[in-house]
This record gives sequence, C-alpha cells and structure tokens, in this order.
Amino acid sequence: MFSFKPRSRTFRVGALATTLKRTNTYTFLCPSRLYASSARLGAQQSSRLQRYTRRTAYVLLGLGAAYGLDRQFNASAIGRNVRTLWTCMTIALDYKLNFTHEKADKIPALQERVAERVYNLLTSNGGLYIKIGQAIGNNAALLPRPLQEKFSKLFDDAPQVPYSVVEAVFRKEFGRPPAGPDGVFEIFEEQAAASASIAQVHRAKLKTDDGSEQWVAVKIQKPDVSKQVEWDLGAFRAVMWMYENYLFDLPVYFVVDFITDHLRRELDFELEAQNAQRTAQFVADEPRLAERVYIPRVFPALSTKKVMVAEWIDGVRLSDRRGIARLMGDDASEPGPRVPVPSADRFPVLRGGAEWVMRTMIELFSAQIFDWGWVHCDPHPGNILVRPHPDPRRAARREAQFVLLDHGLYVRVSDSFQQQYARLWKGLLTVDFDVVRSVASEWGIGTPDLFASATLMRPVRFAQSDLPDFEKMDEYERGVAMKERLKGFLTDTDRMPKELVFIGRNMRIVQGNNQSFGSPVNRIRITGYWASRSLATGHDLPFRARVRELFQHAFFLAAMFATDVLFWATRARQWFRARFLSGRGREGFEDELERTMREFAKSNFGVDIPENAFEG
Repeated sequence: MFSFKPRSRTFRVGALATTLKRTNTYTFLCPSRLYASSARLGAQQSSRLQRYTRRTAYVLLGLGAAYGLDRQFNASAIGRNVRTLWTCMTIALDYKLNFTHEKADKIPALQERVAERVYNLLTSNGGLYIKIGQAIGNNAALLPRPLQEKFSKLFDDAPQVPYSVVEAVFRKEFGRPPAGPDGVFEIFEEQAAASASIAQVHRAKLKTDDGSEQWVAVKIQKPDVSKQVEWDLGAFRAVMWMYENYLFDLPVYFVVDFITDHLRRELDFELEAQNAQRTAQFVADEPRLAERVYIPRVFPALSTKKVMVAEWIDGVRLSDRRGIARLMGDDASEPGPRVPVPSADRFPVLRGGAEWVMRTMIELFSAQIFDWGWVHCDPHPGNILVRPHPDPRRAARREAQFVLLDHGLYVRVSDSFQQQYARLWKGLLTVDFDVVRSVASEWGIGTPDLFASATLMRPVRFAQSDLPDFEKMDEYERGVAMKERLKGFLTDTDRMPKELVFIGRNMRIVQGNNQSFGSPVNRIRITGYWASRSLATGHDLPFRARVRELFQHAFFLAAMFATDVLFWATRARQWFRARFLSGRGREGFEDELERTMREFAKSNFGVDIPENAFEG
C-alpha cells in the first residue's frame, strides 16, 4: 500500500497562483494586471488599425496618382482598358449565371442589360471603340434585338479638340503654326468643319504665288488616338479571345489580326493620301466613271502621318436627303410651297434624280470589287458628296458629279477572290446553285444558302431543309439553336477570305443608301452585271474561254429579265401609292427585300430583326 505526506497549504496556494497565471485566469483576479493587459491589447489594436489605414491610404494615393498620370500623359488608355475588361467580365458572368433553361423567361432582360453595358462602354471610351462598334453594327443583323437597336444609334461624331491642341500638332509635325506670317496656310479656320472619333477637319486657304484662292480641307488626327490605339486593339483582341474560348464558343477570333491591321492603317494619313491618289487613277482609267466620279486632289507635300490636306469640295452630302432631293430635282413635283433647303438652294437643280446618284454609287463600288480589286470600305452617306459638274459644258447641261471622300480604310482583294466572288454572284442570279456550293466549299462555309442570303441581302434557299421550329422554343433553346447554326456556317475559318468582313460591310452600306432613297435602281442587277462582265473581259483568258464567257454573259443578261420585272413591278406600286394614296405605304424594292430577310432570319435563326436593320 502506498503512503504519502500531504503538501503544505503554502505550496498548494502557490501552485494555484502559477496555474492561474499561466492560463491568464490570474489576470482577472488582479485588477492592476487586468488594466495593464487591456491597455496592451488596445495599443495593439490601435497600432494594427493605424497600419491598415496607412496601407489603404498608400494604395488609394497610388491609384489616384496612376489615374492622374494615365489621364495626363497616356490619354486614359489604361483606364479605358480597365473599363473594357470590367464590362466584359460583367457581361460574361451575367451570361454564365442567367443564360440557362431555368431562367429562359428572364433572357430578354439579360439581353437588355448587355446591350446597355456594351453601348455605354463604346460611347464612354470613344475613339477606335466607335470604329469597332460600327464594324460590329454592320454585321449585327443576327444579334439580339436590344443590341441591334443600340448599335443603330452609334454615330461616329465627337466634340472637337481645342485649337491649342491643333496648333500643337502642327508645331510637332511641321515646326510652325497652322496660320500666320510663318504659318503653313494663309488662312486657317479655328472652328472645325466636322469632328469624328479619331480626327477633325478644318477649312484653310493655301499660300499661292499668283494670289489665287485655293481652299483645302485639313484633316488632323486627335493626339489621344495614337496613345490609345495599341491599348484599344489589345483589349479588342483579349475580349474576342475570351468570347470565343470561354463565353460563346463561336469562331470570331480568326478575323482579329485582319481587322486590327486595317484599323492601324486607317490612322496613317500618309497612307490615306496614297489611297486617294490610287483610287483617282483607277477612276480616270475607267471610261464609264471618269466624268461621273471625282476623288479630291491631295497635297502630299503638306501631309504627314497625323495631318492630311486635300482639295475642299462644295456639295451636298448624301446623308442630307432633303438636300439631295432638292439638288437632283426629285422634289419638284411635290405639292405645296417649297421649303428652303440652304444646303442645296445655292446650287442649280441637276438632272438625273436620286436614280443617277444611286446608279453611279453602285457602279463605282462594283468596279472596285470586280475590276480593280481595291475596295473603299466606309461608303456611309457622310463620305459622299454630290455637286454640279465643274466642267462648264457639262454644267450647262445640268450634269452632276459624284464625289467620294475619306480614303483611310481600303482592302485589297486578289484576282482569285475577284473571280470567285464574281462566280458567286453570277451563280446566284442564274440559279446555278452548284456554283454557289462550290465557292462556299472553297471558302470553308458549311451552309451555302445562308451565305448566299447574306451576299444578296435577300433570302435564298436551295431546298426545303429540316429547320427547327423556333416558334415552339423558349429564349434559351432558341439561343442555343442559333449558335449551332452559326457554328455550322463557319466550318473552316482558315480558308474563309478575311476580306469578306469589309466587303460585306461595303455591300450593306450601299444597300442601305439605296434603300434610304426609295430604291430608285435595281442594286442586285447592277452588281450582278459587273460581276458577269468581269468574268467575260478578264485579261488573261484564252480565246476559247473568252468566247465561252461572253456567251454566258449574254445568257446572264437574258436571265436578268425576271429580276427586272420584279423591280419595275415594285416601282409601279410605289408610283401608284404616291399618286393615289397620298404617299402611304411607299415601299421600295430594298424595303421588300428587307422584309423578306427579316422573315428569313426569323425562320432560320429565330431572330426578330427590327425594320431598317440593313441600312448602311
């Protein structure tokens, strides 16, 4: 049996005190120690709070300094990229969370949010973002309706930069101011005549030895653009990659290099001057256009990469529909008093009407595509003027002249592309669908009927196919089905000609211009004629091949009779409605094509396309 001797009371009390001290319990039994411990804890917490506060202040101060420096010296390029990436990440997350079968009834609201975010991003950033947005907008027919409506409101206009900024550009480029005793020009108007996202135009008077008055248009690139361009294009590249690989799983990245390269070229005004000179030479060498079309003369000695000087042209812009109607005499038969139109009343009334203007426009761009291989890719109405012919003999006969401006964005197309594209148009209009399928296959396109419809801007269906019933689908099912149809359209992006991006833009803007004036000419027939003629008059054809192509061209002209009947039937209905129904329902040929295209898009993609979606 074990025995032990009890420990002393003193030992037990000391052990208890030690235990309490080790466990901090002793502190609560001793007020002085409790106070000291609380003080130390408060000091530690205060020190930690001060440290966090200082760190936060340093971070905010650093961000503020970075924001200020970016805005002052980098034209807010970094801030614009942060805004872009944040918006795109928000859109991607919104789609990932809400584009589901369970939330199909909320998808229209999702599309509204996305459209608002994209529009705000493009308009807030401005500059190249407007150009990119317009490029998307011209191909937006199959996007959700809210995006279509937002893109239709995207205009390339912007406030002008102050004259002090313009003067700084001149001193950097020329070493002297725009005007004055040692200036570049005798007179330089400080108020810009026009201002867009990347440049603005001023009117100036040249210094001449003989005292003659030579007024010119001076195009000046806004300084911020050159600082922003690489950042903007980098953000565009990142967003397209993310959308192809993460969000939509659609082949869109394959055109990024082609688009960014041409947008960079548009910012080089020396290249623009060369483009204008090259186009002027093409026009001069084409007898059917030489007197009808004019390219303003440029002054290479006064042009740099940031400044371009060209001949000033007085005329009426195509975007001024009332002015064109007055200038070309189309409003002469309208009842009631004549309303003043200052832009056109300073000129005599010319012959030909809107029909002459539209025919000249379509023939010019058809020649570019099928004959020259040199295509102006921004033929919107603001870049076209109509004026009285400067030749006194032709002016006495009240002849007009078509003036093409803004030569920054061109695309070169190869001889092989020209032949393929001409074969495509000819095959479409002669209902030779084997040719259409062949060209589509060569270009890696898996749905030739959809491609044909996009080319003609009118529905084409080779045979009745098993299409999904979009009317019975909800928004989610419709979106998934549409994506699969589009993925089937682009089966091999490596073979697809990248030029089609800008050629399609040109075609759609030309179609919209014709539509806006009531479709006075048969655009499809004129374009098809130039396509067929280019095949028959090719420079490298052997004799037998040329005879065969000429015979086929004659057959093509006969086959166009059906298109002419449809066109003139539409024109007859227009005349009847204008004559007897007080102008109600004056639907033109292009309007009918647009209506059938809307029905086609609804049946093939389940997409509701609003009216005027195909206008340029």
